[in-house]
Amino acid sequence: MHDNPAQDDYQWPVCVTPRCNRQLWIAETGRYACRPCEDQTAKQLTELGPLFRRLNETSTLMRGARRPGGATSGSRTPPIPPRLEVLALTAAGGVATRLRDIEDSWRKALGWTVAPWRGSPTQAVPEHLKFLTNNLPWAVSSYESVGQDIDDLRKLHAECVAVAANEHRPGRVNIGRCPTRGDDGSLCRADLTATATSHRVHCGACGARWETLREWKQLREQQDAVLREDAGVAA
Repeated sequence: MHDNPAQDDYQWPVCVTPRCNRQLWIAETGRYACRPCEDQTAKQLTELGPLFRRLNETSTLMRGARRPGGATSGSRTPPIPPRLEVLALTAAGGVATRLRDIEDSWRKALGWTVAPWRGSPTQAVPEHLKFLTNNLPWAVSSYESVGQDIDDLRKLHAECVAVAANEHRPGRVNIGRCPTRGDDGSLCRADLTATATSHRVHCGACGARWETLREWKQLREQQDAVLREDAGVAA
């Protein structure tokens, strides 16, 4: 039970985090955000690292994806459908930039220089998360605008969780024909499909499988060899 003063016109301090507005306890006097909001934010910062790595791996797999009907690129990896929400989070302006903006605002309030890590998102995200985690106790107690930052981190975490969980499942796309040869040397030629959520490809006709990045490259090389062979026969 809160130990509120008896004055009718007294307004007890509340947590500044949007969607929270809990009354602060006596032990939280002088803080801007309540301890539950701090604990939840700390948990989200811890989870954002693995979430970003997972999304970045998916983004890497999508590089070289070809447009429907487009010409064959020089990529040695079979193309899979791009997911714009994945690319938006892993590219410039995504997770790294949004974390950097929060870090810079905290650094400005502290009188420090802007975040020194300005490399690729893969390099920058762990550094931003480390800084925000280490300085979260200061922010909830001393930074007046921390409520909005906590809400922004909550939204970013929710976006990453939703995309990583593949709530919006993309369709499958054709990535060419199966280049596997049977015992008699004949080609399978069954249509192969893939999605951006898995690097595994399985031929439903002959049962051949490609499950690693190395095997993906081998698949593309085999497909290219068949195309060259067909072109030679046609010539």
